[in-house]
Amino acid sequence: MSFSDLYSDLLFNIKYHKSEIQKSLKKSPNNAYQLVNQLSEFTGSRYHVTLNMHFPDPKKIYDVEDYGAENLGLVVDKFRRRFPIPRESIKQKAIEFLGSVTPQDAYMYEGKEGLKILTPQGRIEILPGSIHLWCRIDENVKKFCDWLMQEVLLINEKDDS
Repeated sequence: MSFSDLYSDLLFNIKYHKSEIQKSLKKSPNNAYQLVNQLSEFTGSRYHVTLNMHFPDPKKIYDVEDYGAENLGLVVDKFRRRFPIPRESIKQKAIEFLGSVTPQDAYMYEGKEGLKILTPQGRIEILPGSIHLWCRIDENVKKFCDWLMQEVLLINEKDDS
């Protein structure tokens, strides 16, 4: 499974249901939010992951054309605590794929690992079992997420304690 395939399916589902989303948005932003997250959860379930769209700026719910372009959360395993590869490798790959970014250790407590990649337009939060994209999703972000899926998130560790 690749992030690109999952993402492409999400965008297809949003586009396919666009008129339905717009109708529910006229009734209530909450209805549209629920519908969009049903679509993202359905898409994620086809890949055995949890996929959510977020709207940190409530006004963005009205911009249906932009749905899926930013603020996505993808959870593969919410209980995983440690990365299967060194954090430094992930930081280096973030710079390779994304250019001028600032990778930082984050969420490091109770034996858990995490990273935050600060980008010019937002941030990417990476935990051993999830990615949270609080930025625009462009080709470089997709490629980085594809790499993360293959090298970090979909790796089954024998001992994950």
